[in-house]
Amino acid sequence: MNEHARKIAEDVTRGSNDNTLTFPQVLEKLADVGIEGYFCDLRHATKTYYMPDGDNLIVNEDAAKTPIAERFDALRVSAAVRQSQRNEHTYRDFCRKIAEAGCAGYIVTLLGRRAVYFGRDGEVYTEHFPGGK
Repeated sequence: MNEHARKIAEDVTRGSNDNTLTFPQVLEKLADVGIEGYFCDLRHATKTYYMPDGDNLIVNEDAAKTPIAERFDALRVSAAVRQSQRNEHTYRDFCRKIAEAGCAGYIVTLLGRRAVYFGRDGEVYTEHFPGGK
């Protein structure tokens, strides 16, 4: 991954954590440098950004770790996503809410225009980006 893409990945992670960038802004910045997706590991507090050739970068999250609930509740994850879309909470609050709903992590794919949230038991909830599918 070139230095410019690395800097953008670090910048968007920081921008999410300090609530200065919205999710659509993050996606736009990542797409501009060719990053095609990322994996957010809530248990490890990291994000891994991926280039089309498989090159990747792991960035530590600044968000506080929240214990992951044992049972995955897709309705609560969906509710947290809707609140984020309406700018009703910070990214840190979003991460806390989905962890409390049993989400262990999520994958964002710009190619597939979706985010896939998953629980400790492998149960999943898929959220398509507005206008995507």
